[in-house]
Amino acid sequence: MCGIVGYTGESACTDILVEALAKLEYRGYDSAGIAVFEDDKITTVKAKGKIKEGLEAKLAEAGALSAVSGIGHTRWATHGEPSDINSHPHGNKRVSVVHNGIIENYRKIKEFLISKGYSFDSETDTETVAKLLDYNYSGDPIDAVISTIGEIEGAYALGIMFRDFKDKIFAVRKESPLIVGVGKGEMFIASDVTAILNRTKDYYLLEEDEIAEIDKNGVVFYDIHRNIIEKELHTATWDVEAAEKGGYKHFMLKEITEQPQALKNTISPRIKDGLVNFEECGLTDEMLRNYRHVFIVGCGSAMHAGTVGKYVIESVARTPVIVDIASEFRYRKPLLSKDDLVIIISQSGETADTKAALKMANEIGADTLAIVNVVGSSIAREAKMVMYTLAGPEISVCSTKAYMVQTAFMYLFAFKIAYARGVITEEECRSLTAEMMNIPEKVRECTENLEQYQFVASKLMSAESLLYIGRGLDYALSMEGSLKLKEISYIHSESYAAGELKHGTISLIESGMPVIAVATQTELFDKTQSNVKEVKSRGATVIMVCPEDMKIEKESVDYPVYIPKVRDLLMPLVAVVPLQLIAYYTAVLRDCDVDKPRNLAKSVTVE
Repeated sequence: MCGIVGYTGESACTDILVEALAKLEYRGYDSAGIAVFEDDKITTVKAKGKIKEGLEAKLAEAGALSAVSGIGHTRWATHGEPSDINSHPHGNKRVSVVHNGIIENYRKIKEFLISKGYSFDSETDTETVAKLLDYNYSGDPIDAVISTIGEIEGAYALGIMFRDFKDKIFAVRKESPLIVGVGKGEMFIASDVTAILNRTKDYYLLEEDEIAEIDKNGVVFYDIHRNIIEKELHTATWDVEAAEKGGYKHFMLKEITEQPQALKNTISPRIKDGLVNFEECGLTDEMLRNYRHVFIVGCGSAMHAGTVGKYVIESVARTPVIVDIASEFRYRKPLLSKDDLVIIISQSGETADTKAALKMANEIGADTLAIVNVVGSSIAREAKMVMYTLAGPEISVCSTKAYMVQTAFMYLFAFKIAYARGVITEEECRSLTAEMMNIPEKVRECTENLEQYQFVASKLMSAESLLYIGRGLDYALSMEGSLKLKEISYIHSESYAAGELKHGTISLIESGMPVIAVATQTELFDKTQSNVKEVKSRGATVIMVCPEDMKIEKESVDYPVYIPKVRDLLMPLVAVVPLQLIAYYTAVLRDCDVDKPRNLAKSVTVE
């Protein structure tokens, strides 16, 4: 949820830390701060608000700092409102801590420490960790860390400094992500490799309850028994340019335009000799034939991709699919068995609720397949099988290309299981995969005529509330369109199955209220158009997204948005692009912070 960085080396570290935090600001931007070793003491500078308006202004007031070792943090608030005091780092004269996660037993720890004479300034759970480290510290940092993590409960990634070790930083994690970057004469910690790509591509993955002791010359890893651990060095495949805006005003627009290439990167390696091939993850035809049910679990856009997947898998493969919101999966006690497959979808591979669902599925003994974008992420490592979406870094909080490639995987899976079970012939499977290979070009076509999306956005920018409607695959797609609009423009938006309008929702329609109708399915088009007439007759302003060959009744549609024609089954991969761009331009016209919408963070690593 929050972003952590740390540096120790030979260069002045303040600018390095702030630059790295800026690259992690998508993880949280309620406040930011750094703690550095300056004049043999820990100096802390932190401020509420985004980095430019808050932290950088405070640093300018503080004057130049020459420190070569320090830690930093950008916050998404959980305990305690956004404020200067609640900002990280937390600590005292001896210890300083930055933290991503939630300490579940912090109240009990806080009460204990108060009884020992400690006082607290903030409302955060993190301050209890800092003070507990201080309480447990008697000259040996590793012993203090081991004692402390033995007492705290919950999720954490911690970056730690001790005043007595001015050239070192320490790190430990459980459930929240953290890496150790390896440079030349300098070392790093970070929540995400994108933060340090301009300094190094080499990094270690820190596993649960492993402790890293880091100085400019390298790192030593310990387990909780203080045994030294040898670890594998990884190299990031992303380059610096992939994590930069590249001339675009916002990351979201850049990532929308990157979708054709992301699709190619994801689809092409999984189609061999004209058929879908999943040998990279070990998912065989025999396994696919024997699964009783397929469960798809995800949060937000990942769950929406799974919903499209349900429609497609059941339609093409005639195989029952259950889609679950990850945060509800465990608590409804699903009828899950060893004969089922659970597909876990997550861009970051660190989503807390999704990780919990994966853990439960593994404990029951079901097969688990992770669809993730980040190599080496927790979900990727813990699932029995994994396939990477190869979309490259997605920086905007609002997911676009990650959703696109996740949905593409759902199609590939549908074709694979349908062919394995004999529901479709080899010829039919080849035809479907051949059409999939053409989808990136159709997506590219949708990004060319941007004026039509800007025009539609101008009709939405003053709306207080609106509806998305559709039937079948269009309903599944409208859920994603509605989410995109509400999360970045702050307009209240809901999606409904068009056939459900008369069962209550149509009472919301009043003069001028926008309704966005997604109508790409030929068999359902007439029914959707009837629903459009119903809302139009009650005063709605209707925007319809449909293929260019559809014959719409112009008196019922105020603003048509035409898209390239593809097979009905594949339409969601094309039709989502206008929905993304309409949301984007609406947010721009409303002067919203598109890449960093209020109250949201990219990677939700706490429940």
